[in-house]
Amino acid sequence: MVLDRERNGRKARVLALPVSRGRALRRRLIGVHTAWDTIGDGEFFCPACGGDRNYQRLTGRRRFVVLGMPVVPRGCAGPVIRCAACQDLFDPDVLDHPTTTRLSAMLRDAVHTVVLAVLSTGGTGARATLDTAVATLRAAGHDDCTEERLVALVDALAADTGRATEPDCGPGLAIELHEALGPLAPHLAPAGREALLLQGARIALADGPYTPAERDVLTTAGCALTICSEDVARLLVAARTPS
Repeated sequence: MVLDRERNGRKARVLALPVSRGRALRRRLIGVHTAWDTIGDGEFFCPACGGDRNYQRLTGRRRFVVLGMPVVPRGCAGPVIRCAACQDLFDPDVLDHPTTTRLSAMLRDAVHTVVLAVLSTGGTGARATLDTAVATLRAAGHDDCTEERLVALVDALAADTGRATEPDCGPGLAIELHEALGPLAPHLAPAGREALLLQGARIALADGPYTPAERDVLTTAGCALTICSEDVARLLVAARTPS
C-alpha cells in the first residue's frame, strides 16, 4: 500500500497497488498488520467527498504477522481520520477546515460584524445607508433583519462600549473585527475576502463619499481579512463604481 498526497500535503489516501495472487498469499502468511481502534468521531469536511461527512479518529497498533498470527509488536500507527462515507484516510489536520455548515455560520457572522462596524461610524442617520445595510444582511441569511432592529442594535452597542464618543475605529471595534474576520479569512479565496470588504464599502458609500471614520473601519476590516493595504485602497475605489 502507498500513501497518496495531494499538493497541499494535507490529504492522505491509502491506495492499494495491484499485486499478484502469489504476493497476496505471502502477505496473508507473513507481513505487518495494523489493528485500528476508534478513539473519537464527529463531523468534518471530507476533501474526497467534497462535503460534510461523519468521521472516525483512529489509532493503530502494528504487529509482525506470521501464518496469520501476530508475533512481534512494530509500534503505533496514526492517528488518522477516516471518512465514514468514502473510507478514505486523512491526516488529523483535515479537521482544521470548518464544515460547510460552520463556514456558512462564520460568513453570516462576518457580514453582520462588518455591517455593524460601518454603521457605528454614524451611518444610521441616513435612510439610503440603512436600506443598503438591511439588504446586505438579508442576502447573507439574516432574514429577520429590519431597519428598526438594526438601529436599536447599533445604539445598544454604542451605549455599551462608548463607541459613540470614538471618532474612528477604536480598539474595541478593531478587536471585534479581527475576532469575526480573522478565523474566516484563511478559508476564503481572495475574491471572497474582497467581496466581503466591498459589501461594507458600498454601505458606507450609500449616503455619499467615505468619511474618515468609515475609511478607518474599512481599512481595519481589510487588515483582519488579510488584504494588503494597496488592495484595500483599490477596492475602496472600485466600490464607487456601480456593479
